[in-house]
Amino acid sequence: MSGGKKAMNGGAMLNAYPDSLGGTLSDIAQLLESEAFADAFRSFYILPSVFNTDLDRGFSVISYDLNRMLAAPEDVKRLKENGIDLKLDFILNHLSVLSPQFQDILKNGDASPYRDFFIDWNQFWAGCGEMTDAGYIQPEEKYIRGMFFRKPGLPILMVRLPDGRDAPYWNTFYQQVRYDPVDAQDLMRASDMQYGEATVLAARLDAGLEAGKKPQELDFTGFERYREACVQLLETRRKYLGQMDLNLKSERVWAYYDSVLGKLAEYGAAIVRLDAFAYAPKTPGLRNFMNEPDTWDTLERIRQMADSHGLTLLPEIHDPYAAGTYEKVARKGYMTYDFFLPGLVIDAIENHDGTRLMRWAEELREKNICTVNMLGCHDGIPMLDLKGLLSDTEIEKLIALIVSRGGMIKNLHGAKNVYYQVNCTYFSALGADERKMLLARAIQLFMPGKPQVWYLDLFAGENDLEAVRRGGEAAHKEINRTNLTRDAVADALKKDVVRDQLALLRMRNTCPAFDFDADMTVRQPQNDQLEIIWEKDGSRASLRANLTTYEFAAQTDCGAARTILTSR
Repeated sequence: MSGGKKAMNGGAMLNAYPDSLGGTLSDIAQLLESEAFADAFRSFYILPSVFNTDLDRGFSVISYDLNRMLAAPEDVKRLKENGIDLKLDFILNHLSVLSPQFQDILKNGDASPYRDFFIDWNQFWAGCGEMTDAGYIQPEEKYIRGMFFRKPGLPILMVRLPDGRDAPYWNTFYQQVRYDPVDAQDLMRASDMQYGEATVLAARLDAGLEAGKKPQELDFTGFERYREACVQLLETRRKYLGQMDLNLKSERVWAYYDSVLGKLAEYGAAIVRLDAFAYAPKTPGLRNFMNEPDTWDTLERIRQMADSHGLTLLPEIHDPYAAGTYEKVARKGYMTYDFFLPGLVIDAIENHDGTRLMRWAEELREKNICTVNMLGCHDGIPMLDLKGLLSDTEIEKLIALIVSRGGMIKNLHGAKNVYYQVNCTYFSALGADERKMLLARAIQLFMPGKPQVWYLDLFAGENDLEAVRRGGEAAHKEINRTNLTRDAVADALKKDVVRDQLALLRMRNTCPAFDFDADMTVRQPQNDQLEIIWEKDGSRASLRANLTTYEFAAQTDCGAARTILTSR
């Protein structure tokens, strides 16, 4: 395993943005030091807005320097000194348009030392298609029929280079092109226009840009003689946002990767989550997602770098259970995300039947798959992953249930039965039932793997529909990302469901029976009953639960210490 199990502990891991609990990373560090949180967490997954980022709540990285508004070096040092190791994100596939590397290309064009740092679309596809009038190569169908594009059309961002040429760059994820407004003086400097003409035309052009039109689409009626000069002026004032794909054929990229891993290790990372790693390797004619063997070759090269920095890799990948990708990743020696657990727990509780859940627990132990498991997270509740564990009908039923409780469905390209996830807080997905939430947490903490706890689940947070409304059409994920003030945290800590979850976490973190190499036994006296027992070196932990009544008893026997927790 990359970095070995020595590089991490098996204790529970808090998961939050740096501003989720109080407003800054310093506030979270203080919370983890508080009596209420004593012994509850041994790790902390800080989402990437802790870095210098712009879009996608941190997943568009400008640089891996700390975000000065949210975190300071003394904050990460404080966490390290208190025995909290970190899980941090490394986004392999892309960097922000605003990164120093891409900005250097926009400034210096072909003279930039970073010219091959990103994927020039036309260079990549040279000889594999025809050049279009728009200035990019349209690959032949045989080269792209197996590719998966996350948005309609080709994944291209056209950027203006200093010599006036437009160059297409590979852009898998978000992009935005914006044109600065102009005034009369701008137009007069670009042409021989008189002030009166320039005033009228500037107002018209700005209105068109505000409406989302491109310069070539603007109305120049009555001002046709100025069209070319004005269009060129607007194009030189083009500004971008987006995430530009990195070119793995560039050794400069690999040097950059190594430097990032070194920086993450300095911050106190034990685990590095590889976000979107499966999109990174690209070869004409092969898939651009889980491209084999390139994906595994890339991962191995990253692993060697990670090992030199004492880091454990956690490749992030969503794929149906039936595809077996999770097992393939595990066989190659990596930790895996247990994206199956969230849906299986809801299925077990709502249908009062733990058969499939227990079957999954046994598979993890039999195959020695080392996971990070979870209930909720910063994204949605995974659904695509369940294909092969549940039937399509059962998955659709599960989706309908969560949607009926305020969840929002996300499909891929709007296609039916290509569902990806449901955006919802886990507490709301369970019908805002505190008994169910507490039972779900108990089950998670007794399942194989390192438990990861989304902060909003811990505080029994409900769907934030107002945040979705404020954010507009693309803000569905904000339903489960509510920032809590210090006062809100203090109030939540008075709730039984919060205190009881923290008690379970303390049980999980202080009993050696839960170590990675402990023995686990699963029993199911009846369909709606389950027993999970952990044993190691004389220590024992057991959970007995009823999926119909939602009652459970959790017990640890660790030498002279015995702890018993029951549902209320």
